[in-house]
Amino acid sequence: MARRFGVESGIIGVTAAAVVSVVVAGALAFSNVGGPSKAEAEGVGSGQQKAKRAAAPVSPDLVHASDRPGRSLNITIDDGPSPVWTPKVLEVLKKYDVKAVFCMIGPQAEAHPDLVKKVVAAGHKLCDHTVSHNTAMDKKPQSYQSQEILDAQKMIEKASGGAQVEYYRAPGGAFTPYSRKLAADHGMRPLGWNIDSKDFEGGTVGRIESTVRGEIPTRSGPTVLFHDGGGDRSRTVDSLNRLLPWMQSQGFGFGFPQR
Repeated sequence: MARRFGVESGIIGVTAAAVVSVVVAGALAFSNVGGPSKAEAEGVGSGQQKAKRAAAPVSPDLVHASDRPGRSLNITIDDGPSPVWTPKVLEVLKKYDVKAVFCMIGPQAEAHPDLVKKVVAAGHKLCDHTVSHNTAMDKKPQSYQSQEILDAQKMIEKASGGAQVEYYRAPGGAFTPYSRKLAADHGMRPLGWNIDSKDFEGGTVGRIESTVRGEIPTRSGPTVLFHDGGGDRSRTVDSLNRLLPWMQSQGFGFGFPQR
C-alpha cells in the first residue's frame, strides 16, 4: 500500500506540475500578444527603412535636373570627406544657406564618421562614390562594379548612423548600364553632372569662377561639380565663397537632383 500510494502521489504531482506549466506558458503568450519580441523590436527600424526603399522605385537613368522648380542649381561635392576641407566647405554652404550632395568615397567616410554625420545633420544628402575611385570602372567586370558600389554604400550608411545614401556617382563618369541598374535597385539614383568647375585641375580661383559662370547660362542642366577631397581644395573653398552669392544674385535657387 505504501508503494501504491507513492506511485499515485507521483502521478498527481506530475499532473499538477504540467497544469502549472500550461498556465504559465499561456500567461506568457498572452503578455506578448500585440507586441514584438526584443529581437523583433530591434529589427523594426532597419526593416522599415528597407521597406521604404522598396516602396519607392528609383530610375536607373542618369539625372542632372533639380527637384526644385524654376531657376535652380544642384551643388555636388566629390571625393571626401576630408578632415581639412569638408568642414570649410560646410561653413561656406551654411553661410549662404545652400544644400548640396556630398559624393563620398567609402573608406574616407569610414575613417571620418563624425564628418559624415555633420554633413547629414546640416541637411545635405549623401552619394556613393565607390570604394577606390577607379575611373576605369566601366572596363571592369560586373562583380568588381558590384563590390565597389555596394561596399561603399554600406560604409557610408554606417558612418552616417543610418542615413540613406540617395545617389550613386561613378568616378570620372564611368557608368555602365549594369552599374546604373544596380545602384537604382539599391535605392540610389545615378547622378551625373553637366557643369564641371575643374577645381581639381589646379587652376586659379579666377579660372574656376569663370569656368562655372561661362557654362551655367548655356548648359541645359543645373548640376555643378566641385570637390572637397583628393588634394588641396583651398581654391574650391574660395571659389564657392564667390560663386554661391553670384548664383543667388542671378536668381538661382538650390535644390537636389531628382530622385
